[in-house]
Parts: sequence; C-alpha cells; structure tokens
Amino acid sequence: MSELDPGGSNQFIYLWNKSEVYWATGKWTGSMFAEVPEMASYSKASLTYEFVANHQESYFTYHTNESIVTAIFIMGVSGQIKCVAWAESVQDWVPFLSMPKAQCGVYFVCGSFTMCTENALSFCSCLRGFSKQYEGNWLYGHPGGGCTRNARLQCGANRSRNAEVDKFYELAVANLPDKAWSVVASSADGCRQACLNNCSCVAYSYGASCSLWYGDLINLVSPTDSSTGHTIYVRLAASEFLSGSTNTSKAMAVWASTGGAILIAVILIIAILLILKKKIYNKMNKSEGSLVVFTFRYLRSVTKNFSERLGQGSFGSVYKGMLPDGTLVAVKKLDGLSQGEKQFRAEVSTIGTIQHVNLIRLLAFCPEQSMEALVYEYMPNGSLDRNIFGSPPAKLSWDVRLQIALGIAKGLSYLHEECRSCIIHCDIKPENVLLDASFMPKIADFGLAKLVGRDFSRVLTSMRGTVGYLAPEWISGTAITAKADVFSYGMMLFEIISGKRNSAWRQDSQEGIMETFFPLLVARRLQEGDIKALLDSEIIQDANLHEVERACKVACWCIQDDENSRPMMGEIVQILEGLQDINLPPVPSYLQVLAERSKFSSDEPSCY
Repeated sequence: MSELDPGGSNQFIYLWNKSEVYWATGKWTGSMFAEVPEMASYSKASLTYEFVANHQESYFTYHTNESIVTAIFIMGVSGQIKCVAWAESVQDWVPFLSMPKAQCGVYFVCGSFTMCTENALSFCSCLRGFSKQYEGNWLYGHPGGGCTRNARLQCGANRSRNAEVDKFYELAVANLPDKAWSVVASSADGCRQACLNNCSCVAYSYGASCSLWYGDLINLVSPTDSSTGHTIYVRLAASEFLSGSTNTSKAMAVWASTGGAILIAVILIIAILLILKKKIYNKMNKSEGSLVVFTFRYLRSVTKNFSERLGQGSFGSVYKGMLPDGTLVAVKKLDGLSQGEKQFRAEVSTIGTIQHVNLIRLLAFCPEQSMEALVYEYMPNGSLDRNIFGSPPAKLSWDVRLQIALGIAKGLSYLHEECRSCIIHCDIKPENVLLDASFMPKIADFGLAKLVGRDFSRVLTSMRGTVGYLAPEWISGTAITAKADVFSYGMMLFEIISGKRNSAWRQDSQEGIMETFFPLLVARRLQEGDIKALLDSEIIQDANLHEVERACKVACWCIQDDENSRPMMGEIVQILEGLQDINLPPVPSYLQVLAERSKFSSDEPSCY
C-alpha cells in the first residue's frame, strides 16, 4: 500500500503488509520529490506539481498543459507502482514511470529462499537446494509463494545418529538481507558454528561482525557490475552436497570403471526414446483435459520453422504444424508480447481449463518469455469469415448456415451459463469462429475474455472487441455483462444469413444504387413478407423460410439497445432448434434513426 508518511516527513511511503517500508519518494523539495528525479523532466515538458502539508491537511496534485490526457497509477500484485498514459498513436497504454524503478526493490517480491535478478529472463529464481513452492503461480508471473527446501535440515530431533552435519554454500548478493541477528564470534568458523547450533538458523555472514538469519531468507538480490556485493552462507542438508568436491575423487573412480556401461546405457535410452516417441505423443493427445507444455524449439520443429502461415489472429500469427503422430495443429505465435502477454494468460486460463464441442481445443502452450505460443487443434475449413466473405465465398447451404449459427450459440451458452465462472468472450465475430471438416463451428481467440464470478453480474473493463459488433454499453463505458456477447452474436447472425458484411449491402432505388445496413433491410423485408429477398438464389432452393424468419427474429432481439431485452444464449439455442416460440421484437432506436435517414419508405419499419 501507499500512503503519506505518518511521521510527517512530507513524502509518500510504500509499505508491504502495512508494516515494512520498502520505498519512499523522498522529501518534497518545493518542486519535486527528492527520489523521483523524473519529475524534473516532466515539469519542463507539460506537468506542474503542488504539495501542501500543514496541521489541517496534506495532499499532492499535478496539472498538465495537455488538452486531453488519460493517465493511470497502478500498484501491481508485485508491489511496484507503474504510471501509464494512453497513447492515441499506438492505441495502447505506455508506461512513463515506475516506483521503485527496480522490480527487485519491491519488498518480498519473489518470496522466501529466492534470488531476484534485474533484467533476467525470469527475475525470480530459487536458491540452490530449493524448488518452487507453487508452480502454477510462477507460471503466470506471481512467484510470491517463494521456494521450499528439497531436503530437511538434519538438526535436533530430525537428525539421525549416522546423519551428516548440515553444510553451507557461498552466495554473492548485492546487499545483505534485513532481519539479521548479531552474535558474538571471533572468527568465521565461530560464526558458522553459531548458526549450526541453532535449528532455526538458515544463513550466516561474517565481516566486521557475525550476522545470522532465522526462519525464511527473503529479499536477496543478485549483484550487478556496479554493485560491490556481499557474501552470505546458506545452510543446506548434507545430502545436497553429495556431488560436491568431497566426493570428487570417488566419483572419478566410479566413472572410470563404469564409463563403458554408461555409454551403452545412453545408446539404449536414445533407441528406446525413438521407438516410443510416437506412442508418447499418441497418449498425450488422447488425454482429455490435459494441457501440455512445449518448448519453443520443439514448436519450431513441428511447424518447419513456422513456414506455413494460416492467418493472423489477435496478437499473433497462426501457423500449421504436425506432431510426430501425424496430428495436425495450429500454432499461434505471439508477435508483440508487450501488448499480448495479458491476452496469452487469459487464453490459457480460460480455454485451457474448459472443453466443449463448439469451443476450440487448446492442446498445449509454450510459456517461454518473449517466445509465448499456443497450440490448438487444426481446423481444415478455416475461419467463418473466409467462407462467407471470401473471394469466391464457399457455397454454404441454409442447413449448414443454421448448423453454424446453432453451434456458436451452444458454445456461448456453455461459456455464459454452464461454466463455474461466467466467461465473456468480448470479441465474437466471424474471424473468431473456426470450422472443422464437417463445418462444425468452434469459437476461438479467447485473448480478450473476461471471467465473472457467479456472485457478480457485471465487470468493468476497458473497451475491447471489434467495431461493427460492439454493444452500446461498450461505447457508453458502463460495466458489461454476457449480453455484450449476445449483441455481437446477433450482428454476426445477420451476416451468416446474408453471406455478406452488414455494411456491404446496397439497395436499388429511384435515384440508383445506395448503401444500406443489412439489419435495417431485414426490418423492411420482414414487414413486407419478402423473406426470399434476404437470401442468395442458390440458398433459396433448399432453405426453410420458417427457419430463416426465426433466425432473423433472433438476430433482431439480440441487438436491442436495452441489454435486459436481449435473450440469454440458452434461450437462443431453444429458439433456433424450434423448441421455443419467439415474439415480434421492437425496432432498436439506432435502427429507427437509420430508417428515418434511409429512402426505403415513409412508413416506419418493424423488426418482424
């Protein structure tokens, strides 16, 4: 947490667990905080600051000369405060200040028995003799759970008669960790023995005096070239040193006598791996609900160095690949990690934990930093937009189109109403629906998805999605519900019915050909009873006009201005299957505005 220093020093302090001060802005100098030199450069540009502190009040304000600017101060789960501003040119949040500047400056950022290293591939790592306590948290960038010992210390009641004494290994650190206890010792050996005599002692350091650490060892930071560095000695069980220097001569003798046998064993292992490789991957891909971790090097192999590109998804390109057992896969390789890291985590945490026949199946992923990738089942018929908007478009019969619309509705119904947490996809559109060999639809691209607990009905989030499919509540900035997906589904359903973009329709009039909006055209044609005019001539031959009318009514209900008037996806499934009747929907207000501007007719159209 952050607060003004209660001691009255005219500065902000950052506390861990409301107790430990791990960073401060420095005292107010009259124009800036002493430990935030960036304020001077921003002041020269477009910012001015004011800090008021007296016996009645204390506050800090800043003013900008920019006409429009949106900035946010965020304290992340790691405890580092980041200041970001919205950059219109790149349509993204751009960081301009972090406090403290170094991630390793945050108190307890990596947890117990860890080393924090700035500018490393993974800034937190376990000390020698320790392993990650909560692997899942580390995987998703939250290592605060720290590490735990691989072997218990042989101390007191834990020590057997023949057990060896615990040992220490040398560790270089930028600064000695806090919470040290000073004891009297005349030498390094005496300091070491003082630590061994106490079962709670986990490390010692000997310089001008002897310092001991008890319990958890925290806030260790790796030294840099510019830091002088210190040395501490970390206590481990004797079993952790079996391969150390004390056994070097014995190990060399064993290797000399068994070298030939080891070489033969290695050859046998390689042969066995080659034989079983195909069986292993068969078993892996048949394991329902399992999510496999692949290395980036392996994905490069199965995709032939990402040579066959299938298309462009959100935040990455998609490539075709083949596993050793012949299974075809689609591999999405993230292009811009600064923008796509959250989407990568969202996709793994949502689609990676659920399964439905109308949801794309995530088979595996690669979590390597700057090389994140997602591995999906391969969909031979590609995306829905390529089939209905392509040049030339695929010849999809009405039955196939209705099958696609119904399958998408079932997938969304599962996400909204059947999962433990309601999952709002947030970007339903033809580009995010894939078709298998039998044109069964599967919803894909969950990078923008939001999870909403069953105890909550709404979630407030930044605008996301695609223009043309966005519900009005997105634009108004209010908290959204699953009904935002229903609106997008309705807009897409119009396009499934017509086979064209909603905005790509043109209507003949006395003044020639004019552009129109397909949902508005549906309103007029249904009023006139001219259902056939909504379909291509090839579809009319086998289309059930009652099913077409039912689908048009569903689409009109889905795009109502008032989200409470839109149906649930479960109801839409029932209606499309003919198991539930549907009433005549009112005309949304924005369609009425379009109708007034159009040159169809002076009569007000109705959406039926």
